[in-house]
Amino acid sequence: MPNPHLHTPLRPSSASSNQSFTSRLILLLTLLPLSLAALAFALQWRGDRGLADPTTINTRWAPQGSHNHEIFPGMETSPSIPKPHHPSDCFSLARSGSPSFPYFRDWKFDFEANLRPKICITTSTSAGLDQILPWMLYHKVIGVTTFFLFVEGKAASPSVIKVLESIPGVKVILRTRELEEQQAKSRIWNETWLSSFFYKPCNYELFVKQSLNMEMAIVMARDAGIDWILHLDTDELIHPAGSSEYSLRQLLLDVPGNVDMVIFPNYESSVERDDVKDPFTEVSMFKKNYDHLPKDTYFGMYKESTRGNPNYFLTYGNGKSVARIQDHLRPNGAHRWHNYMKTPNEVKLEEASVLHYTYAKFSDLTSRRDRCGCKPTKEDVKRCFMLEFDRAAFIIASTATEEEMLNWYHEHVVWGDKDLKLKLLRKGILTRIYSPMVIIQALRESGVFSSIIASAQTTISKDKFLASIDKSNSSRAVASESLPSRKMGRNRENQAAARKVLGLEDTISYEAAVPPLPSPGVDDEFLMLV
Repeated sequence: MPNPHLHTPLRPSSASSNQSFTSRLILLLTLLPLSLAALAFALQWRGDRGLADPTTINTRWAPQGSHNHEIFPGMETSPSIPKPHHPSDCFSLARSGSPSFPYFRDWKFDFEANLRPKICITTSTSAGLDQILPWMLYHKVIGVTTFFLFVEGKAASPSVIKVLESIPGVKVILRTRELEEQQAKSRIWNETWLSSFFYKPCNYELFVKQSLNMEMAIVMARDAGIDWILHLDTDELIHPAGSSEYSLRQLLLDVPGNVDMVIFPNYESSVERDDVKDPFTEVSMFKKNYDHLPKDTYFGMYKESTRGNPNYFLTYGNGKSVARIQDHLRPNGAHRWHNYMKTPNEVKLEEASVLHYTYAKFSDLTSRRDRCGCKPTKEDVKRCFMLEFDRAAFIIASTATEEEMLNWYHEHVVWGDKDLKLKLLRKGILTRIYSPMVIIQALRESGVFSSIIASAQTTISKDKFLASIDKSNSSRAVASESLPSRKMGRNRENQAAARKVLGLEDTISYEAAVPPLPSPGVDDEFLMLV
């Protein structure tokens, strides 16, 4: 007969086990929310410390109401996406709400010292703050740390320089006599690959200036410990599609180490009305590059895409490029880089692009006319402009009435045909891109522009500011007496003789610089297939 006392110890043990499990479960349920609350507190505290890395946002943004809408960081407290803004000058940048963008606390834009890769943008600009600030801060959001700004015109005014130099990572270089004398002794000026662009006005002169400025920027970038350099105009924005984050830094971080140059095909703005004032926040439709379209689609819809214009794009179609800082690097015109010792290993991105906001404002017609001194004839405009549409636009702006100009702008630039737009959107030739628009709108609503302008006004004493005005004015006065800037007909013989003395005839001959090139035309279709 079994001994009943053998089973008695099992009952208390089972009860004890159940009680222990229940206690652990209660403890777990108690600690879990406390841990989550502590984590949330820590993250919030970390966010209040300022900008560490604005490119770690793993989202893409579209306006409210779209099927893939996501809240852009810092806009959680805003009731809605701001409406398109129409700034007329730098003061319009100050008309914004109170700061609410947590990644730009105190607007210091402090990047971590060990953040890699370090990216710089160099540009040659005469724009005002209303264009430069949104352009610059947008690129800071996507990971650019440093800017080398070669300034003239409005960009060289004391008030603009003061604001720009107050921003961390910004170096402003005035075009003075000293600068031009230094560049006249540079290697580029005494080689043949850029020489075909010398002594010509307007776009050719700008192309030479850009190349000379890029050569100086390479040296400054190397001294600053920069990893990648990009030449970009202030009417262009990088669109880092295809990265795991909406980040140029992340995009370049994923590039293999043996790649020297990354090419961003350009997309061109396609405006839908004639009263655009702020293209960055009012334009969302773009025409895709040939490189991002099936050949059958591109050539099959070529006629409908051009709408009677000389080319598929209004202006250039060969994109922009980013170069890895390394020995013997040099520019190869404003669109490409090269190396004196080797042919660069390059890759072309399949999703990312550079968004070119060209002729996005009606006033762009007259602004080009006003800064070029060519005669409005088919022969003479070839001295000023490299691309056919620029030539046609200059002639219209120089000879037509305001009403005729507006009609021409509607016919050649504005996309007013809804059926055609819908057809090309469905074919993928036109596309909607909202991320830059939303980022720049969010920056404006956050108060960052007004904060930077106000901060610059208070960080410089009265005496120092007056001194900076005198210095800037004297620099501009000297610049007005400076070298002829390689213009046609001004001391051309003297400059040619000087270049001969410097030994041009003994220099190595390189392939000509890459100019702004149009997209492939219908005559190129056969060549593309063979």
